Amino acid sequence: MNVATVEHGTPTILVVEDDAPIASMLVRGLKTAGFDVELSVRGDLAQELPLRQRFDLIVLDWNLPGLSGDALLAHWKHRVASPVIVLTARVTLEDRLRAFELGAADYVSKPFFLEELVARINARLGRRAEGQEARRLSFANVTVECDARRALVDGADVHLTQHELNVLTVLIERPDRALTRAQLAQAALTDGDVDERTVDSHVARLRKKLGPAAAKHLQTVWGIGYRFASAP
Repeated sequence: MNVATVEHGTPTILVVEDDAPIASMLVRGLKTAGFDVELSVRGDLAQELPLRQRFDLIVLDWNLPGLSGDALLAHWKHRVASPVIVLTARVTLEDRLRAFELGAADYVSKPFFLEELVARINARLGRRAEGQEARRLSFANVTVECDARRALVDGADVHLTQHELNVLTVLIERPDRALTRAQLAQAALTDGDVDERTVDSHVARLRKKLGPAAAKHLQTVWGIGYRFASAP
């Protein structure tokens, strides 16, 4: 395994917001902040977008025509690796907990300051100051771009869910170290999904998606859990 650098790309943000003035302000402000932005004004029209196209992050309103924000989160959970920031006027604790249970990475209440939202997006994406290098991890024919939250096999994007990518990153950042299922669940799984048996499912899917060359590095340690072998 080696750690190398890649050139910075322009992060792409999907904004799902039906309020025209807010949507216009978000698109204009996020573009000024250095992002590429795609806008969807209906929940039903946004439903399949992250499944067909990779977005670095999604900004999601809660009350949407066609399909609600919570329905979208439920649909994307375990299917979409992009972190989601919920942007809504709903401010109750129940609403916040529901959003996080469904996989939201952050929750911003309306009215909001654009500067704060941009800061939260930058923090979530791990954006670095100009001139600093992005981080990637490489092994076999696999490259994990840590800041962009994506994996490539032979240079081509491979769709990994947020949890699959988390499990993979936790393993390869701890080379040749046996990790228990409980340790992996605690470090990599979110939203209360900490069933140790779920770790087995994620590793099995990773081996299948990444292919045989990479699968040799994801070794089972019988009676314990899993290990990333730097030299299988």
